[in-house]
Amino acid sequence: MSSPIIPDDELHVTYILASGPGGQNVNKVATAAQLRFDARNSPTLSGRVKHRLIEVAGSRMTADGVIVLTARRFRSQIRNREDAVARLQDMIAQASTVQAYRVPTRPSRTQRKKRMDNKQHRSRIKQGRSGRYPE
Repeated sequence: MSSPIIPDDELHVTYILASGPGGQNVNKVATAAQLRFDARNSPTLSGRVKHRLIEVAGSRMTADGVIVLTARRFRSQIRNREDAVARLQDMIAQASTVQAYRVPTRPSRTQRKKRMDNKQHRSRIKQGRSGRYPE
């Protein structure tokens, strides 16, 4: 299943001052992009994807169901916005993949016997190392 494409009108991007290197420009220009996406009220996502997105987003999701991503890797607003949108798309793609159902299995009788035989063999080797038998 492919991840749904989120329309731009559901994304709210604001620009904030970025920390780190950049000279005096870092104090004047708001280049870091803060993306907000209301996942809980999004008509684009299905209920199953919304539920999984809560687990995938973790602490990046607020109590109101809004995912907040801050991108400050680049020195331009446009590239930081693209980075934030790409990170959101990755999260949604991860949430929309169907988890494989694991069927619990048990070791077979042969495997259990082989394991016990190996344990007894190791035990005999270690008993042979003890000082019970004088040379």
